[in-house]
Amino acid sequence: MKQITNEQRYQIEAYLKAKMPIKFIANKDNLIFESERILAGLEKNPIETKFANELSDIKHLTGKSKTREVKTRVNQYVFRQIVIANYSGKCAISGIDIPGLLVASHIIPWSKNKNERLNPENGICLSSLYDKAFDIGLIGLNTDYKILISSDLKKNINKEYYTQYFGFLNNHQFNLPAKYHPKKEFIEFHLDTIFRK
Repeated sequence: MKQITNEQRYQIEAYLKAKMPIKFIANKDNLIFESERILAGLEKNPIETKFANELSDIKHLTGKSKTREVKTRVNQYVFRQIVIANYSGKCAISGIDIPGLLVASHIIPWSKNKNERLNPENGICLSSLYDKAFDIGLIGLNTDYKILISSDLKKNINKEYYTQYFGFLNNHQFNLPAKYHPKKEFIEFHLDTIFRK
């Protein structure tokens, strides 16, 4: 099976934007899913086969439930690929480059903003530990792209794990990606609603 590069994916999306009605373009979920469906067709590989790993646990679903879940999983996969490539396959905090340990973390959670859930400026490539800490507000990022440690996490300053994994992070410069920097309004949302000051 021939792999499609991110550049080819962007070209297909640009083509679709030029040919699709404005109403369709405004819905990024549909645009990305339709792009992947077309790519799968060009690869002569049904979308359910192409994304078999991502869809393996939803075989019991049928009808609209299955269609909705397939679309969500495919879009999340594409988001992950774009974010990880944007960060050159490395955690923005630790530099870890083991793909299985990397997560495309949302700055504004998936469930909180439908319009920005697939925006690469709403994604940060983090290792699993820092992804979870970011998701629950133990660490944050300021608009100068410096890492912040929450007061809840600082309560553990005397513990070995704090020194080893978090102590050095406070005010440490975040590794910025090649292209899509985290959008400052998204960072502010995270600081205001998720980060545990």
